[in-house]
Amino acid sequence: MITRRQFIVSATASIASNHACRAWASAQADIGSAEIMTLSDGHLVLPESFLYGDLATDQVDAVLSAANAAAGGLEPPCNLTLFRRGDALVLFDAGSGPSFMPTAGKLPEALGAAGVSPDEITHVIFTHGHPDHLWGVLDDFDEPFFPNATHLMGEEELAYWTDPDTLETIAPERQSFAAGASRRLGLRKGRIETFRGGDTVLPGVTAIATPGHTPGHMSFEVTGETGRVLLIGDAIGNGHVALRRPEWHAPADQDPETGAATRIALLQRIAEAETLSVGFHLPGDGLGRIIRDGDAYAWSPA
Repeated sequence: MITRRQFIVSATASIASNHACRAWASAQADIGSAEIMTLSDGHLVLPESFLYGDLATDQVDAVLSAANAAAGGLEPPCNLTLFRRGDALVLFDAGSGPSFMPTAGKLPEALGAAGVSPDEITHVIFTHGHPDHLWGVLDDFDEPFFPNATHLMGEEELAYWTDPDTLETIAPERQSFAAGASRRLGLRKGRIETFRGGDTVLPGVTAIATPGHTPGHMSFEVTGETGRVLLIGDAIGNGHVALRRPEWHAPADQDPETGAATRIALLQRIAEAETLSVGFHLPGDGLGRIIRDGDAYAWSPA
């Protein structure tokens, strides 16, 4: 018998195969016997307040101009990461799913274009619990979209989004985030494993605590015999202001002060080691390197 979820997956794969010209499987990096692939979940459409907040408009515009980035509303890409090593097929984050934004939630098409069925995913590891990273864990019918996968989230992050007090203490504009995360994680209650910063989550995958964007945000170092890739998540949230002025408080961070301190330390670490990285909202397919550019940083696509 074909379940509703299987029907949706089959139909989506058919659509993806009929639109093969769209480069859903964006970029790849081989690191020995392991392979990294970025997959597009589409893009977000955000108001200017997500970039400006209380910052001086003229200062932000100057940074955007220097980075050849358009002022005004934001349309950041959403770049998920697929990691294949041995029998493990690991997806970092689950995308937006069908209920967040019409411009996002395209992961099923990306997987279909890459020749991967959701049933094949063995692990889903979350950087954090915001909608564009978590809500795709369920399909239109609240069934698990990755039915055979072990789901893993940082211990502090899971505790935060499943705490009933979060809905009352989070900023009003983020209350829908809290309600959505609580419902989805509640439906997966008892089926999500946890880890802490510094833990080896899976062979070749080490968790790095990068709080600020959310209380328990995690980045990950993925290693193979011939290299490594750092998965940044949203700890560095864009390819312009976050790189040119990392010390500025980012309105998208739930704790802007901690987020800035995390961002500064992470940028130094990445640039000094010249580490190949994937940024969830960094330009293009999200795969590249962060390099020193005078007193600031710049994004260099792979």
